[in-house]
Amino acid sequence: MAKDTNSEKKSEKKEVGKIRKWFKDLKVEFKKVVWPTKKTVLNNTSVVLSVIVAAAILVGAIDQGFYFALRSIYNAG
Repeated sequence: MAKDTNSEKKSEKKEVGKIRKWFKDLKVEFKKVVWPTKKTVLNNTSVVLSVIVAAAILVGAIDQGFYFALRSIYNAG
């Protein structure tokens, strides 16, 4: 029984050591991250919003075109 408890304690210490190492590695990786500036974030956000608005207008125009085309086909018949 004594061997079982010693091996359990060793495995617990290994697990704690692995967790500590993981957090240390995480901290090192976070230091490598290049965070964008506020200006870059605002610029990228404005580009994304502009593209979304342009795509919505394009899809809306195509939808209206199909609507009028189908309405004229069904009314003609």
